Amino acid sequence: MNICIVGDNIISSLGMTTEENICAIRQGISGVRQYNDYLGVTEPYAASVVNDLLLASYCNTLHISSEKFTRFERMLMVSIALASEGNRSLLASKRTLFVFSTTKGNVELLDNEPLQEKFGREALFLWHSAKKMAAFYGNPNEPVVVSNACISGVAAQIVAKRFLTTDLYDTAVVVGGDVLSKFVVSGFQSFKAISTSRCKPFDAERCGLNIGEGAGTIIYKKIEAGDDKQYVKLEAGAITNDANHISGPSRTGEGLYLALNQILQNGSHKAIRFINAHGTATLYNDEMEALAISRAGCLSIPVFSLKAYIGHTLGASGVIETVVSAHALQEGFIPHSLGYEQLGVSLKVNIVTQQETIIPRGECIKTVSGFGGCNAAIRLKL
Repeated sequence: MNICIVGDNIISSLGMTTEENICAIRQGISGVRQYNDYLGVTEPYAASVVNDLLLASYCNTLHISSEKFTRFERMLMVSIALASEGNRSLLASKRTLFVFSTTKGNVELLDNEPLQEKFGREALFLWHSAKKMAAFYGNPNEPVVVSNACISGVAAQIVAKRFLTTDLYDTAVVVGGDVLSKFVVSGFQSFKAISTSRCKPFDAERCGLNIGEGAGTIIYKKIEAGDDKQYVKLEAGAITNDANHISGPSRTGEGLYLALNQILQNGSHKAIRFINAHGTATLYNDEMEALAISRAGCLSIPVFSLKAYIGHTLGASGVIETVVSAHALQEGFIPHSLGYEQLGVSLKVNIVTQQETIIPRGECIKTVSGFGGCNAAIRLKL
């Protein structure tokens, strides 16, 4: 029995569907733009923002009310609907588990008293949003919420896999999302981590990260071995913590190295077609990832970051970027690491400088790291 991807969706500044996002990425299109005095933040910054008119159009079609659900909730609910292709019976099944991934949820309500009054103070709690969204789709099970900084989206997939290896569920809907807010942007600005231009992961001239917003959904299902040849499988996953610092990663890449080492134990380095790195374009993250990749014996494997395309979408990033990785395996391509020109880390990581064509099938790795020293990695196989 294997845990396979049977449906997915991406909502970002590049579009409302997986197809739109993959098409834009293959063309090297970025959704990152500079914003001035946006969300009440006076300093200019570069970010990736979802089109509200498109979101509203999909919500109207799917009968998702802006009176009952916040913008954050509506974004995730549209993503779920599109990933499931409207299969309400699947979403409402007692054999289906909802796993929600987010870092901040409705945190923008803290700055907006009218919205707090409209949706109630309970809307600030992540569990409350998860229950509302699961109930909308008629799911009878208690939803699971995974909120662990920037590894949330990948950690949620690992949690889903663990549930699916039991006899409790046949399907898991993993949905991740976050929206931009003054709280989030100013928080990263306080670390001097925000760039005013499009980010450059792993590049010598990198100048900080781009915050993004979006939602991503992956529907995982148990499928018998032999019947799973057309599906991308979640082969392995690991979550670690380097316990180094509240915001700074390990200077030796210890936590991420341990995660990589775990998911590679029962596999071959030769089977790995690429690594989709976290790649935030911040000094310490990029260097830490380079060290971990080197220590894991993966320096020859092509590496790319998606942050210059859609920004760092926080709780959505691990889900969205896994969807891109899965489609890259299926369609036979490796995206180039947009923004990269000259190596800016101490080890010769094999950064992809132009889109590469590969034979469909094989394996890939998705890595993430976050505040508090958390790290996670998964290995996908087609």
